[in-house]
Amino acid sequence: MRGSAVRGALLLLLLFAGAARAQSPEPAPAVIDKSVLADLVAANRILADQQVLDAYGHVSIRSPTNPQHFLMGRNLAPAMVTADDIVEYDLDGNPIRPTPGFTHFLERYIHAEIYRARPDVNAVVHTHSAAVIPFADSQVKLRPMYHIAAFLYPEVPVFDIRTTAGRATNMLIGNSRLGKALASKLGTNSVALMRGHGDVIVAPTLPLLVFRAVYTDVNARMQIQAASLGGPIHFLDPDEAAEAVKVIDQIHTRAWELWKHKLGERPER
Repeated sequence: MRGSAVRGALLLLLLFAGAARAQSPEPAPAVIDKSVLADLVAANRILADQQVLDAYGHVSIRSPTNPQHFLMGRNLAPAMVTADDIVEYDLDGNPIRPTPGFTHFLERYIHAEIYRARPDVNAVVHTHSAAVIPFADSQVKLRPMYHIAAFLYPEVPVFDIRTTAGRATNMLIGNSRLGKALASKLGTNSVALMRGHGDVIVAPTLPLLVFRAVYTDVNARMQIQAASLGGPIHFLDPDEAAEAVKVIDQIHTRAWELWKHKLGERPER
C-alpha cells in the first residue's frame, strides 16, 4: 500500500506540473521594429539596383532582439523582397515560426555560421558579382585600388569548397560544415571570395554592408581595367588603407541615404 500511495502522489505532482505549464505559456516572441524590416528590404533592392545582386544572392541582418537569430528574405529574387517575405532563422539555419508555403535559401548556412563565428558582424551578403569571380578563379589577388575600397585590407582570402568537401560538389554552401569552413576562411576580414561562385561580405551594420558590397564590385572592375593598361598597379598600402577606413566608416551613410532616396523615386517593383 505504501508503494501505491507514493506512486499516486507522484502522479498528482506530475499532473499539477503539467497544469501549471499549460497555464503559463511561453512569452510571445519580441516584435521586430518595422524600420528594421524596411531597411533590410531596402538593402535587397539597392543591391539589385546596383547590379551586385541579380535573381540570386541574399542579404541578412542579425536579429536586434536575439543575437542568436538572423533575418533574411525567403527564397526569392532580392528585388522582389518585401517585409512580409522576411524570415527569422536560428544559427542552425532553422526557420523560427515558419510560414506555410515559404521555401528557404539552401545557402542560409553561410549567414548562420558567420554570425556564430563573428560576434562583431551584424550584416552579411552573398553575391555572384561577375566582376569578382575572375579574382576567385585566378592567382590575381583582389586589392584596394582607391580609398573607397580600403576595407579590402588586410586581405581578401579565397575559399575553395573542394578543400572541405574533398570531392566535386554543386558549389553551394548547403550545410553547417561547409558554412563553418567558409566562415573560417573569411577570418577577421570583410570580404572572402568563393572559387567558381562569388563572394561573401560582412559588416557591423547594414548600411556599411551595402556600401562594402557595392564598392567590392566597383573595385574589382577598376582593377581589371587597370590590368588591361599594362605595367604595375599602385594599390593602397596598408597604412593608407588603415587611415582611409577611419574616414569611410564615418561617411559611408551618405551613400546609403542616396541609394534609398533613388529607390523612393521609382515605382514599386
